[in-house]
Amino acid sequence: MDPYEIIIRPVSTESAIERIEKENKLTFIVNIKANKKMIKDAFEKLYNVKVEKINTLITSSGEKKAIIKLKKEYSAAELATKLGLL
Repeated sequence: MDPYEIIIRPVSTESAIERIEKENKLTFIVNIKANKKMIKDAFEKLYNVKVEKINTLITSSGEKKAIIKLKKEYSAAELATKLGLL
């Protein structure tokens, strides 16, 4: 699967923004069929960062949400600024 098919869009809710600032985590809506390994590989390829951990959940609207924690040497706030979230 193409990385652009896996990573659909960033989430910019209040709690997602708080996670960026406090925990170095970004939140994205991803393809429902993608597993954590696919999400990690696609995210690292698209944004040129290293991922420490990924948590996924299915939202009440049926979308798959991935909370992606970046390694310490990468800044979620910096990437969020490039993406226009902050």
